[in-house]
Amino acid sequence: MDFVFMLTRADRTVTDCLHVLDSIRELGITHIGFKDVGVDPATLRRLHEQIRALGATSYLEVVATGRDQALGSVRAGVDLGVDWLMGGTWIDETLALLAGSQVRYLPFVGEPQGHPTRLAGTPARIAADCRRAESAGCAGVDLLAHRATEAEPLDLVRAARAATTGRLVVAGSIDTPARIRALAEAGADAFTVGSAAFAGTVRPTAGGLAAQLAAVLEASRPPAPGPLGTAPL
Repeated sequence: MDFVFMLTRADRTVTDCLHVLDSIRELGITHIGFKDVGVDPATLRRLHEQIRALGATSYLEVVATGRDQALGSVRAGVDLGVDWLMGGTWIDETLALLAGSQVRYLPFVGEPQGHPTRLAGTPARIAADCRRAESAGCAGVDLLAHRATEAEPLDLVRAARAATTGRLVVAGSIDTPARIRALAEAGADAFTVGSAAFAGTVRPTAGGLAAQLAAVLEASRPPAPGPLGTAPL
């Protein structure tokens, strides 16, 4: 399962994102993302250039809940040339803007509300949205499972996994190794962590940001096989 480090806190790109990225380069994180709010466009461009210089895959997550602002963020993602665009719910309009680019799209499923975002939607709603996204030509979905207001988070993950063959990325409020391992068991392809790493809540005794990210990387790896290739108990 891929770990996407989001250079964000409280759904905003951190103002010292360039410094943070430089400080964690030795960890070898290969998936790095940011949001379209929190810093100015020039800083976002420099940030994306540095992510690419590290050889990492880049992600821009759209957090706007209004149509015009969200589609403006899509245009920004195309202009930057990110690898993956996450979020937003205007699928047809977004895919039209992405046509001819190499940007792959993962829309929100369910009904995102507010900022920081909460997620309304039952497992049946999530599954239906996943099928609709895949049918429209999306590369997968962005699921705010742990922001859910109407269902248990893992029920949403399992419903999404059963409904789509695309990339299933779970984002938001993933703040413990146990949650990370549970997402892998439920079928997620990738997950994001941002605020929890900056706040030091992933492993409170681990130390600063680099130690928090190391704990996330450790939790995202499959368990080592036991004797004679069996899984550990």
